[in-house]
Amino acid sequence: QGQLRESGGGLVQAGGSLRLSCTADRIITSTFWATDMGWFRQAPGNQPELVARITSSGTTDYADSVKGRFTISRNNARKTWYLQMNSLKPDDTAVYYCHRLQSDSTVSYGSPGQGTQVTVSS
Repeated sequence: QGQLRESGGGLVQAGGSLRLSCTADRIITSTFWATDMGWFRQAPGNQPELVARITSSGTTDYADSVKGRFTISRNNARKTWYLQMNSLKPDDTAVYYCHRLQSDSTVSYGSPGQGTQVTVSS
């Protein structure tokens, strides 16, 4: 499995938006299509939280804490997964990372990406 890499984090004021991207090294198209992907976040002192996932068929699911504000998607031509985050709150501050998921599951496998820091100021 190719290394996952995230980008797009940063510092934003409450109410602002960010879009995170996740790519996988050397991934081929068929593998991209077949991959379920999750976006996780972890704040200091907290357990990792799965905030959004997308299945190979395009079904999406969200944690209640982000529902209506975050959108997970993928671009097949770019072989990239995205997390669009709108109406950000200080509680969204965390390291965000993508992680492959077992098919139709919330169970992750393999190595996650190194993560990208999202900081939301009040």
